[in-house]
Formats: sequence, C-alpha cells, structure tokens
Amino acid sequence: MKIKWFGQSCFMITSRSEIKVLTDPYKKMFGYKLPEEIEANIVSTSHNHSDHNNINAVRSSFVHISKPGDFSKHGIEIKGIQTFHDKTSGSKRGKNTVYNFNIDDINICHCGDLGHVLNSNQIAEIGNVDILILPVGGLATINAFDAVQVMKQLNPTIVIPMHYRTKALGLMGYIFGKVDKFISASGLKAKEYEELELNKANIKDYSGIVVLKYD
Repeated sequence: MKIKWFGQSCFMITSRSEIKVLTDPYKKMFGYKLPEEIEANIVSTSHNHSDHNNINAVRSSFVHISKPGDFSKHGIEIKGIQTFHDKTSGSKRGKNTVYNFNIDDINICHCGDLGHVLNSNQIAEIGNVDILILPVGGLATINAFDAVQVMKQLNPTIVIPMHYRTKALGLMGYIFGKVDKFISASGLKAKEYEELELNKANIKDYSGIVVLKYD
C-alpha cells in the first residue's frame, strides 16, 4: 500500500488493488491545498468541521463514511469508534470518530481530531493497530504528551503524526505544536518520507515514527 499526506488530517491510502481511501479532506485553509483533481473510492470524515469534511473536493464517485459502526466497502473492512474532540465528552468541540481500516491485511487507525486519551472500552473497540495516524499538535486535539500515551495504549508498529505545525501553515501554524516535541517525548526513532510504501511482509522495516512530508 501507499500512504500520502496532504496536510492537516488528510491522507490518501492506496491499496495494492488501487482502491483509494481519502481521510478528512479540508477546504483550502491553513496554507494547505488539496490536488485539484483528487479521486477516491472511499472518503472518511472524522467530524463535521470544515478542515475535515470537504467531500466536495473529490471529483470521482465514492462511498462516504462519517459515523461509528462497521462497514465493508470495496473489499476494505472499516470500523468507526466514537470518541470526542475534547476532554469533556464533547461539550466544547463535539464528537469525533476514530477509524480502523483493514487494507491489504494491515490495520490502519486514523484518529481524526481525537481530544483525549482512550478509555478501556475504546481501546478494545479499536482493536489491533499496525499503523497509527495520530494528531500531536495540541490546541484542538491531544498534545504531544497525550499522543504518546495513546500510542502506548494502542501499541502500533508505525506511528504517523499529523495535525501539527508546518511551514505551509505560515503564521497560523504557531497555534499548533511542532512534531519534534512528540518525537522527543516518544523516545522513538523517526524517519522522513515523501510517501510511505509498504506491505505486510516489510512493515517492521519502518517501525517507529514515520514523518510524511507535505509537498
């Protein structure tokens, strides 16, 4: 599979059979910009905020997953688990859905705008995680230290940080923490890639933190 980061919480995950899963597409904001002719077979949105739910950016027909539950689409098993966008059961920012996708026999957990560490029921619902896509920048999501705790709760082989300060954000980026803070707190080694390409046989070769570049 291939995993490409488009900034914020938006990723394109492409299976070996070329099924494309797009997570949390955003409106043009914060200095990030989606490709103009973006296509996907499945689009997931973790919550209904404009930097995560711009499904109109997708130019192809697609299946939209936007809530908790179990789904099977295009040969991909998807589980949505209800969480919250804050530490007060959603009273400040509402609900958030964490998704676990089984793609090419690899479990990829995309946390959306998770705002709290997980409870035991949520950990059990999420289940096995091979690749964890995790917000680390704080403010509207968990910060670097809470992100480390969630990482330890789910024990993935690979962690891909998201929703943190980058140069593309300009001055707006200063509201978020840097990815370096999470890397330092994690105690893990980090590697940087333009795009992550792996399979079930070689996934352990990429273990640790994978930082994907934003073009």
